[in-house]
Amino acid sequence: MKKNVVIGFLGNNLDGGKGNRRWEHWRPSVAMCQQEDLLIDRVDLLHDRRQYKQTEIVSQDIAGVSPETEVRTHLVEMRDPWDFQEVYGTLHDFALDYDFDPDNENYLIQLTTGTHVAQICWFLLTEARYIPGQLLQLSPPKAKAGLEGTYSIIDLDLSRYDRLAQRFDAERVEANDFLKAGIATRNTDFNAMIERVEQVAVKSDAPLLIIGPTGAGKSDLAKRIFDLKKSRHRVRGSFVPVNCSTLRGERAMSTLFGHRRGAITGAGTDRAGLLRTADKGVLFLDEIDELGLDEQAMILHALESGRFYPVGSDSEVRSEFQLIAGANQDLAKLVGEGRFRADLFARLNLWTFHLPGLRDRREDLEPNIEYELARAATGRTEQITFNADAKKRYLKFAKDPSSDWTGNFRDLGSSVTRMRTLAPRGRITTSMVDEEVERLIRQWHSGQSDPDWALLVDAVGVDYVSEMDKFDRVQLAEVVRVCRKAPSLSAAGRELFAESRKKKTSTNDADRLKKYLERFGLEWSGLSNA
Repeated sequence: MKKNVVIGFLGNNLDGGKGNRRWEHWRPSVAMCQQEDLLIDRVDLLHDRRQYKQTEIVSQDIAGVSPETEVRTHLVEMRDPWDFQEVYGTLHDFALDYDFDPDNENYLIQLTTGTHVAQICWFLLTEARYIPGQLLQLSPPKAKAGLEGTYSIIDLDLSRYDRLAQRFDAERVEANDFLKAGIATRNTDFNAMIERVEQVAVKSDAPLLIIGPTGAGKSDLAKRIFDLKKSRHRVRGSFVPVNCSTLRGERAMSTLFGHRRGAITGAGTDRAGLLRTADKGVLFLDEIDELGLDEQAMILHALESGRFYPVGSDSEVRSEFQLIAGANQDLAKLVGEGRFRADLFARLNLWTFHLPGLRDRREDLEPNIEYELARAATGRTEQITFNADAKKRYLKFAKDPSSDWTGNFRDLGSSVTRMRTLAPRGRITTSMVDEEVERLIRQWHSGQSDPDWALLVDAVGVDYVSEMDKFDRVQLAEVVRVCRKAPSLSAAGRELFAESRKKKTSTNDADRLKKYLERFGLEWSGLSNA
């Protein structure tokens, strides 16, 4: 059973009294531990410096009436306990620092003691889920016989407090700024989307689907959603990001679901898998549209039941995670083409957010450039800035409709990083901007004109291709072309290694090709059109 933990202030007057006469009047911090049907395992008692002696007396009295109750004291200093801003800030910091464990402990916030301002602040923090608990209200006895009085536990029904919800407008703005990394974005559609993301993230544990092109910031947004959930005690575990475009075949199953020793080639030990790593936390499956149908089926089962089978195991394991999925393709279209499971899409499509690319957010270019420059200044004494003419020239190029920004904010971040790294005396000059503009144009043109580019992006993903040497790109592109035309793995191997076979240096063409593809996380069955 979960332990019951009470958090509250020591009452300056209500909990007072010295000598044996203190037992002649009702003291809520002691009385709550005398309730026959409420077992309290721990009391976290907040007090100021003037209450040290009183705290010792109350702690001893609690031990006397309830030996099984642990008392922990917390020194909390406030200059004016009637100042709303100071009290709320102090208790807000207390809640953020407190090590809540809702899986093993029930939390009751004691409202009877403390100033009225403190009681209001306790209510607001609990209603906003900064404190994952309920409210405890104590009442004195109606007759002098027995001093334990009565109690009631209040489980907040958020829908009944619409007026009080207005108090959180400022915090909602703060949460929105956090999700935007503090960037003063100007795009109306993007800002509206972020506001809705904030509302869903702090209230729902259902899956989220983020649709957007590569480099639009899906991974960064997913991490910030996790951080926001963590601050509101919606999750306790870790953030586990997975780029599904790098997973193929057995490797995908093993990486996601784990395996038993010996279940796959080279598996010398058991592997937990990333789904188990994400237990109690958030699993981010980026490019989920790249997963095979079998992996999609297992993800759906794990999502709905919290259970799945590691590769090679006859026993299910448990993992309760919240899922954020990212995709750069229209999943509904993929469902129609038979490339994505309709049942998984239905599960993901409850909360879908479309993240626009940089070309659709050109008004956000300037604040994002300032953000990249400010990020570079962290931990440095030198502030990097543009010369006035250089900034004007770079912004004109960046906002021009002909500027492709194929890598979206990833391209922008890399571009600013190059200029700020080379900036003499911390100033980015017009000549540096001109050089960077030429580089970006060459980069975008190269990506469009290279015949191997689209082929390999489709096979292994844009992130993988962008980091490959040109030698490997040319070689792998030809292998992919042959595999897509060949009727079988052996036929593809015979075509690719025909000269080796003539010289009798190739003994098993299929195995040789299989091992080559495995270097890139590929399988012939995933490439062939046969």
